Amino acid sequence: MVPDVIPVALTHQFAFLFLLALPVACVSWTITHEEVFREPRDFCKNRAELCKPLLVRKFFYLFTCEYCFSHYVALFFLWMTRFTLLYEGWRGQLVAWFALVWVANVYMSAFNRLRLEIKQTNVSIATEQAVKERVESNGSNVILS
Repeated sequence: MVPDVIPVALTHQFAFLFLLALPVACVSWTITHEEVFREPRDFCKNRAELCKPLLVRKFFYLFTCEYCFSHYVALFFLWMTRFTLLYEGWRGQLVAWFALVWVANVYMSAFNRLRLEIKQTNVSIATEQAVKERVESNGSNVILS
């Protein structure tokens, strides 16, 4: 038995996939990395490391890993939008779920890479500025001496 193919154009489905991945990535990244959620994340990290039962540790770990958490965020957005990919019904929802998680994680990886490059540039500029200031201050001491 072949599953029913969705009558929506493939380009429309992929456009929806790439657009829907944006809020999934945004929510997943914000909760697992940004300062606004630091206290709950620290609590979850502590519980994930110190709790004895395996299921409790894994439950709390979900809130500290953007990849893990993105699965649940994607599931929530799929439930809200009823988006399916390629096929109708549960098969299309399953394909959409994994595709949405993958695209959202590509977005988060690109964002993380961008942040690292910006941080590296800022450190490089600060180092050059400190060296320049040190050379200028040493040069003025030599002239005054």
